[in-house]
Amino acid sequence: MYTYTTSVPRSAAKTAAKTATQTAVKTATQTAVKAATTSVTKTALLVAVVLAACLAAPAAAAPAATALGACGPGRLCLWPKPDFKGRVQTHELATTDLDSCIALPPGASAQSLANRTGRPVTTYQSAECAEVGEFETYPGRGTWVPQTPYEVRAFKLWER
Repeated sequence: MYTYTTSVPRSAAKTAAKTATQTAVKTATQTAVKAATTSVTKTALLVAVVLAACLAAPAAAAPAATALGACGPGRLCLWPKPDFKGRVQTHELATTDLDSCIALPPGASAQSLANRTGRPVTTYQSAECAEVGEFETYPGRGTWVPQTPYEVRAFKLWER
């Protein structure tokens, strides 16, 4: 009996192995790039969707800014409700004694104010300007307070 063996020259075996390795590396690289591209594309798409949702949200969902109450120059304006709502009471320097306690009318109080007098004003929880209750001093020349920390029942305008 005769046995036939085929032998492949070493250089041909090396070439075949090298080609197989290169093909495997190329295929693995292409697969990795495709997976990475898909992952990046999915991430970019997710970011775009989230941004679009944020931008499309109605503006009403955000708290609205309080509009400043209308108060002319040289005046102290007091509103009975927060955010400059209700019928405004105005006081001018020309008709208000400086350094004197000015009580609001009986039963009246203020919860927001604007000081455009150019003088500091101290507001009081007490109708007699007593310092046993709450009190706060606000600078002049344009101070708007949308909600005082207590109901204002009296005030003093200061010389400076």
